[in-house]
Amino acid sequence: MMRRMVLVMLAATAATGLAACGSSASPGASGSAAAASCSYAGIQSELYQKGALTVATDKPAYPPWFENNNPASGKGYESAVAYAIAKQLGFKASQVHWAYEPFDASYAPGPKKFDFDINEISYTAQRATAVSFSSSYYDVQQSLVAIKNSPIATQHSPAQLKTYVYGDQIGTTSLAFITGSIQPTAQPKVFSTLNDVKEALQTHQIAAFVTDTPTAQYISSSEIPGTEMVAQFPSTGEHYGLLFTKGNPLVSCVNKAIATLKSDGTLAALQKQYLQIYLTVPTIQP
Repeated sequence: MMRRMVLVMLAATAATGLAACGSSASPGASGSAAAASCSYAGIQSELYQKGALTVATDKPAYPPWFENNNPASGKGYESAVAYAIAKQLGFKASQVHWAYEPFDASYAPGPKKFDFDINEISYTAQRATAVSFSSSYYDVQQSLVAIKNSPIATQHSPAQLKTYVYGDQIGTTSLAFITGSIQPTAQPKVFSTLNDVKEALQTHQIAAFVTDTPTAQYISSSEIPGTEMVAQFPSTGEHYGLLFTKGNPLVSCVNKAIATLKSDGTLAALQKQYLQIYLTVPTIQP
């Protein structure tokens, strides 16, 4: 019954368009002026390409955020969220166009060749000086991935965590968590991509790396044999937001769409569908 109600609500919204946007925004959202109207017709002048919603992400696109490295499938949490937002804005699935944007280029200043980027990009105040963010579509916890039966797998008190060599992808909040919260004695090794980080773990260049809990669980259970997600860390209030060109008025309309998807249960249902097995894990202190 709940699923039927959600579908009916989404269909009605898509048919009528959203009402004019309010000016309120949650932390991490842009303070830019709202578009005149959040209806499909009203946002056309704000789009990268009229008649289409251009959504960017990185390559490869990892589970559980995307499935089979195919963002356009509508499967995987972020792909499904992107299409749900598009529907709220009045777009058909065929009008959603996907673009490639490397993670570490996404939050660089300057104009963007997309309407928004969805790629596990955490809001930070520093990034928000160069780009605009939507409100949260997923609240993040970081987790620790290591080789099974390695010392860190069982010896990970706050003091012990400082003694290991870590590695992570450049520009990520996971790397910032290592340096700012774990504060290891040895400088973490920095890599260009998550694939490079995973290889470094497998070749014992590093003892562990940190990434968001669903990604950590997927990597350890499905991608790298002989590894494990040791535990997750307490929430720091980190969240993922959609990323826009700085000051893009479309942010306020997307925030309206996200608020609807939260209130009608769509986001919770998608998290249950794609992320449920990743959400109950032990917690340790950094």
